[in-house]
Amino acid sequence: MTTAPHALVTGASIAGLSTAWWLSRVGWRVTVLERADGFREGGQNVDVRGVGREVLHRMGLYDAVLARNTTEVGTRFVDDDGGVVAELPSDDPDGATAELEVLRGDLAGLLRDRLPETVELVFGDSLETLTEEGDAAVVRTHAGRTFRADLVVVAEGVRSSTRDQLLADATEPTPLGITMVFGTIPRTDDDDRYWRWYTAPGGRQVHLRPDPHGTTRAMLAYAHGDDEDEGLAGVDRDTMLARLRGRFTDAGWQAQRVLDGFAASDDVYADDLERMTVTTYHRGRVVLAGDAAWCVTPLGGGGASLALTGGYVLAAFLSTSPDDREAALTSYEAWMRELVDAVPSFPRAMRRVAFPQTGLGLAVRNTAAKVATSPPFSTLAGRFGHVAQSEQPLPELREAAPA
Repeated sequence: MTTAPHALVTGASIAGLSTAWWLSRVGWRVTVLERADGFREGGQNVDVRGVGREVLHRMGLYDAVLARNTTEVGTRFVDDDGGVVAELPSDDPDGATAELEVLRGDLAGLLRDRLPETVELVFGDSLETLTEEGDAAVVRTHAGRTFRADLVVVAEGVRSSTRDQLLADATEPTPLGITMVFGTIPRTDDDDRYWRWYTAPGGRQVHLRPDPHGTTRAMLAYAHGDDEDEGLAGVDRDTMLARLRGRFTDAGWQAQRVLDGFAASDDVYADDLERMTVTTYHRGRVVLAGDAAWCVTPLGGGGASLALTGGYVLAAFLSTSPDDREAALTSYEAWMRELVDAVPSFPRAMRRVAFPQTGLGLAVRNTAAKVATSPPFSTLAGRFGHVAQSEQPLPELREAAPA
């Protein structure tokens, strides 16, 4: 009797869970290793676009994701009084507000709940060492576990420490000089079903978005040039909140409300954005998936769609080339790179446009937004969210025969 190949997947969010689901469908045994002590329920808005919708259909999860929609109906730029400056079109499935808008934790929860019982989830542990021993990768964890795996899939975030350990020479980061801070705050009667996007001089933004749980998802974002000391990733909570107050107290609109809400929230986190160049997605028995591979930022979008798709594409090529792992991984990387390379990048020069420093710069930006979202230019603006689109058909996937 042939033993099923074993995959160790690091990371139990969208990319890792999609990978585990699809690998199990093609006959692999899968262990998912997650450094957090438990499943992470929280997170902000993500969306499923383009080929990601087709993957959801093939998983039988499209309707379940649609039922967990955040309730968001559109995107509006607002002024200091909350008046609408411009509105992005959202009249197609991939508009600025997509047909499938969902919270990260809700989407990941659906994937977790649909995993077969054969998938093992291990929380509170992470990879410590990996060595090649004969026909397997031997992984030892910080908690003292040992796994023998035919393949190790690193399905973590942009700053994946596991990727940087195993493929240390494969990444080149470029800081974008933008910090974003996310959190959940109490909903008020004035909150509506729009993503409201406010910009203040000084390179500052305040965002409010609806969710389906009776709260509001908020974000504070600011541009700070190349001074790393102005970023917030990795600083302690009290320091982060104090720096935010110093920067946003006089920003206007609902900045003070968000600052107060963050002070009482237990899921606030910061991200200093980087554009990460990854020269290879695989080496030996290690392969990257999710943001650890393509490293898209919130500015480019498409991360959840790519995460769902990557799991399918990896499993598909492994299923059709079961005896040639290198060929399967090379095909996976080529297919995904074509999709990833089409995601819009964010040139550093765009900071001054998106995060104007002066009142005059903001007035110019608002005028440009009004023009761009008015006929005949609104059709082009409506393509703002057209990411994860591919003319490549999804590769064939050969499901394993039932045991």
